[in-house]
Amino acid sequence: MIAEDSVLLREGLTGIFTRFGLEVTAAVGSAVELLRAVAEDVPDVVVVDVRMPPDFTDEGLRAAIRLRGEHPRLGVVVLSQFVEAAAAGELLEAGVRGVGYLLKDRVGAVSGFVESVRAVAGGATVIDPDVVHQLLVHRRAHDPLDVLSPREREVLTLIAEGRSNGAIAGRLYVSEAAVAKHVTGVYTKLGLGPDPGDHRRVLAALTYLRSR
Repeated sequence: MIAEDSVLLREGLTGIFTRFGLEVTAAVGSAVELLRAVAEDVPDVVVVDVRMPPDFTDEGLRAAIRLRGEHPRLGVVVLSQFVEAAAAGELLEAGVRGVGYLLKDRVGAVSGFVESVRAVAGGATVIDPDVVHQLLVHRRAHDPLDVLSPREREVLTLIAEGRSNGAIAGRLYVSEAAVAKHVTGVYTKLGLGPDPGDHRRVLAALTYLRSR
């Protein structure tokens, strides 16, 4: 199934897939039409552009993320001129099996592109190296642990390992009072305010693990 707002590219992709023996169950021009088409007949894989009507921001990618949530076994190939790092990361977090993110300008051979789509339909993951680079840059630029001091990072690392304040003090050769001060600093800088319904130590550890 194809979701591409450009008529020429949509028809071109349809012709390419047909020529290589793939059945195109639908070719639509908007994210809304894609969601409707998949609801009626779930394909093996969808090829979707990122920026689609009506706003041409990231409607196609958002639709892909939604479809992954509704149909975990559905293969999704994002084909775009752009790397939307935040949303691409969200797509991969929804499950890396059967996911592709390819850049239109870097498709060097039609046969290679078709094989990538086949691979994603079969459960493989195919990500353009430029997309991987942008994801890593985005992740480094948005690391929530950047606000922590080196000592607070050490303390948080040991918290994530399940260490008590006493054990952390012994490991770092400081007093428990000093550890408690660093722990409070970690909570404050990570925005983990006191809440009877939350366990801040666990939330801090989860924040650390997600940033790795």
